[in-house]
Amino acid sequence: MKWITRERPKIDRIACPWLIKRFVDQEAKFFYVPFEEVIPKSKELGAIPFDLPEVEYTHYGDECTFDYIIKKHKLDDPVLKVMAVIVRGADTDRHDLASQSSGLWAISAGLSHNVKDDHVLLEKGMMIYDALYSWAKHLQHVKHTQNPIENLLLDVYKKFLKHKSGKIPEWAKELKEIIQDQIDTNLSLSLKELSESLNVHPSYLSREFSKYFDDLSFGDYIRKLRIEKAIVLLHDPKHTLSEIAYLTGFSDQSHFNRIFKKNTGMNPSEFRKSLDKK
Repeated sequence: MKWITRERPKIDRIACPWLIKRFVDQEAKFFYVPFEEVIPKSKELGAIPFDLPEVEYTHYGDECTFDYIIKKHKLDDPVLKVMAVIVRGADTDRHDLASQSSGLWAISAGLSHNVKDDHVLLEKGMMIYDALYSWAKHLQHVKHTQNPIENLLLDVYKKFLKHKSGKIPEWAKELKEIIQDQIDTNLSLSLKELSESLNVHPSYLSREFSKYFDDLSFGDYIRKLRIEKAIVLLHDPKHTLSEIAYLTGFSDQSHFNRIFKKNTGMNPSEFRKSLDKK
């Protein structure tokens, strides 16, 4: 079978040939021509036009040509349904449909910018969709992260939150240790991030947090740990107050001074001077 569409493809006009070659017709041949030549050339070549208005293989409603091919050819591979949402989101600028859509668009747009030959572009694009298929089939739940707290929090959830027991939940005990361990390197912890990692609704975590964390809210508890870290750093004269404010995650020194005084009764410079007298 021969297929023809507009030149300079990016999303649908690369994704559809991949879908056709992999699941409909391995011997399919594709032609890219200027928009105004697609229909005349399709008749001349005996090719099926796709991804342009007023042809069978095109967009319908909110769905793109990739969706139509899946339905038309009754492709029941569940992996393709996962991919279809990603392709649709990228092709129709609905990046809210799937978190991967914006990445697919960025890669496809960059590839189109770099590769001027449409058939070379298709060849390289086939590799992208082979990779996306493998991800959707085998790797959807595999995460690559440079931040170890995410995996630690997931471990807490799996070990404890699913099986609550005891007066003080084990998740609360371990979460306290995790936060303490991470405070030196991850000062941007937020309740939203933690709730997402634990798969617990943020309102529940916020409501329950103070019961097991010194009767403090999440924000107050984090500030308490920051102040404790600041006290340790103040003992080292090589650090300026501005540096300590930065190292403990405060937005500026004045904010640091205000919170420090609220918690200790004196500002950081006064506290440091009191250390010299001891």
